[in-house]
Amino acid sequence: MKDTATLPIKGEAVALEGANAVAHAMRQMNPDVVAAYPITPQTEIVQTFSEFVANGRVDTEFIAVESEHAAMSACIGASAAGARAQTATAGAGLALMWECLWCAAGLRLPIVMHMANRSLSAPLNILCDHTDAMGARDTGWVQLYGETGQEAYDNAIQAVRIAEHPKVMLPVMHGMDGFVISHTLERVEMLPDEVVKKFVGTYKPAHTLLDVEHPVTYGAFDHWDYFFEHRRQQWEGLTQALEVIPQVGEEYGKLTGRRYGYFEPYRLDDAELAVVIIGSAAGAARVAIDELRDKGVKAGMLKVRCFRPFPAKAVAEALKGCRVVAALDRSTCLGAQGGPLFVETCAALFSAGLRPSVVNYIYGLGGRDTVPAQIHQVYDDLARIAKTGRAEPVFRYLGLRE
Repeated sequence: MKDTATLPIKGEAVALEGANAVAHAMRQMNPDVVAAYPITPQTEIVQTFSEFVANGRVDTEFIAVESEHAAMSACIGASAAGARAQTATAGAGLALMWECLWCAAGLRLPIVMHMANRSLSAPLNILCDHTDAMGARDTGWVQLYGETGQEAYDNAIQAVRIAEHPKVMLPVMHGMDGFVISHTLERVEMLPDEVVKKFVGTYKPAHTLLDVEHPVTYGAFDHWDYFFEHRRQQWEGLTQALEVIPQVGEEYGKLTGRRYGYFEPYRLDDAELAVVIIGSAAGAARVAIDELRDKGVKAGMLKVRCFRPFPAKAVAEALKGCRVVAALDRSTCLGAQGGPLFVETCAALFSAGLRPSVVNYIYGLGGRDTVPAQIHQVYDDLARIAKTGRAEPVFRYLGLRE
């Protein structure tokens, strides 16, 4: 007879939009402070959570601030004082936080920020792409991405454990595609409240501004004599996150049956042609891959969950058997040699001594749909490259009208 204590806990299956799923995860975690400002398509996260506050379902101090810059500033102050602090934003809201993102990471504050990824103006667009978060990829935050509402819920919970781990102590932003996930009704398995509460535990900060017996200084002026070394410590925290992220994901997997690591490979073991992708478009890729496999094409996919820190060695290991690889970027990278995912993938393969042909596709900007037929086009291109050995042009567009 099986020991039922070791079996995954069966969550309650409910129909939720991704934004609501994240709000419920926040309710279950009951953070000390949430400071936020509304911005489409994130608004539903904090709007729903504010109802939990108003109804007394949490004892969170909810701060309705005057801007996203103020939201992150309030979270920084709360976290420095020893509170578990969270916020949420999207697009231009993240851009308005720009200065504060660096401050949160530089002060080693384990703030969690929920993201409904959105494009940036101009022209004005409130729909999905990854330009917002990718623009902040070098600010020192851990970055996680999800494909579905279930993954958004799961990532929201795991983010707290990752951020607060003593080896990391850095803020975490986790993204879900705006509208595509944030406003789409899906089946989500929610854990019992007490299980989530136990999983995240109680935050016990090593230092706090409110500990007058052991005073500390946050945000002091850092001249040329120590600034470099402090930046180096942040780098080490992100490096340590490469160890912590899969550990937390494995522990969460034992709890729920849903294991998380740096990425999710799909039919990649014997793949010769592969795409590397982030977010909801992985679903279209999965459909295309199954159709191609039925025709004998050795197609596969690597869906990246952890973009910062980028798990270069693991990515190279996963792709080592592929002849041709396409990195699909849903972000604007004007003037660059390729999108962020493409550049990181190329560097990972090059550093590992691997030389498959690698091409880059920019897709889905401003909320444009990406369907399986377009992914078929990518694999058709990869097959031609494998046959001819010619990968030019390396930089390409997918679904762009002529």
